[in-house]
Amino acid sequence: MASTLISNPVTNSDRSKKKKKKKIQEKDHNDDHNHIKWKSEAQQQSYSSKLVQALSQVRLGPSPSSPSAEVPRRGRAVREAADRVLAVAAKGKTRWSRAILTSRLKLKFQKKHKRQRVVSAATGTTRSSSKKPKVSVLRLKGKSLPAVQRKVRVLGRLVPGCRKQPLPVILDEATDYIAALEMQVRAMSALAERLSGSGAGSSSAPPS
Repeated sequence: MASTLISNPVTNSDRSKKKKKKKIQEKDHNDDHNHIKWKSEAQQQSYSSKLVQALSQVRLGPSPSSPSAEVPRRGRAVREAADRVLAVAAKGKTRWSRAILTSRLKLKFQKKHKRQRVVSAATGTTRSSSKKPKVSVLRLKGKSLPAVQRKVRVLGRLVPGCRKQPLPVILDEATDYIAALEMQVRAMSALAERLSGSGAGSSSAPPS
């Protein structure tokens, strides 16, 4: 009886180690699969077709307020559509894709809140509140951080959803995000070449 009690902790610890090892192997396999997925031709074609559909729904009409802001506004709309399609292609399995999708919802909420403040200001129901300028403590502390930590912080700001994440998470997300961006560049370059080629062919066609 005593021998079985003594041997049980050993077997339990072995099982827990095997489970942890299996989880790590599955995670590494999924990461490798995601990185290879962004390099596949099928994924690029699927992204290109979804991107064309998203761009066809983007409103690129002229801005009535200022014509000079028309070009930056169009570029921002195209970039947001391309990033949103890229996040949908990732199926929300990464932090950066979830951050892009949720940022769209936050933007809608902010616009709605801004319209409510404009209406309340027009009706005179706003309350005057003195806002004090906020001093960023992280910005002051950032100057005294080592060079490696500063670079990690900058990398965390570049990858969506990784601003306050530890280094292993930032590296995993950055690797997948860079692979996805490379695929996005290839797809958009091929789409631009196709559109420019079709435009040049139609312009050079002789009139009937």
